[in-house]
Amino acid sequence: MSVSSDSVRSQNVSDEVKPVVALTFDDGPNASSTPILLDGLKERKVRATFFLIGENVEKDENEKIVKRMYEEGHLIGNHTYRHVDLSKISGREAEKEIKTTDEAIKKITGHETEFIRPPFGAMPEGEEDPDKIYVKWTVDSLDWVTKDTEKIVEKVTADTKEGDVILMHDCYGESVEAALQIVDIMEKQGYEFVTADELIIN
Repeated sequence: MSVSSDSVRSQNVSDEVKPVVALTFDDGPNASSTPILLDGLKERKVRATFFLIGENVEKDENEKIVKRMYEEGHLIGNHTYRHVDLSKISGREAEKEIKTTDEAIKKITGHETEFIRPPFGAMPEGEEDPDKIYVKWTVDSLDWVTKDTEKIVEKVTADTKEGDVILMHDCYGESVEAALQIVDIMEKQGYEFVTADELIIN
């Protein structure tokens, strides 16, 4: 199952109807920047979605970061083990990339994630795994290109509308700073931030 702009919807999660959007972060966890992001989200009582690279999960003491994500209510997804283009490898290799990452996440959280963000938005050749939900994005912050906090904030706040899934990366300090500014600005505009699964039409 693929999730794109055509298959997301706003969902009221409180008595007050607000436009909702989802902040999503790829390529983590990062020992330097991800904890800063988690601190800021916790302070703001905002939950996000993290698509994790398996080999990063196993680096340093990053397991503690993943455990914290889970305990603080963030949605954790699979971003393959080595950040590979699933459309350019065999089905067997793709399965291994996904399964190995699932196992790394489950070892920490006790749960296998249902959600995958394919690197580069490239879907695997052949049939998708029917037990997984492939989550793309509708707003690309281009944070990995600009690495400029102000430009990232300007682009996301200008481009985002109700029901959007915002793509960012928690491996850059500028992106983390921008993400927290985006939350502050858009909450003042009346938006509510939810995890990606809360936007998905079952």
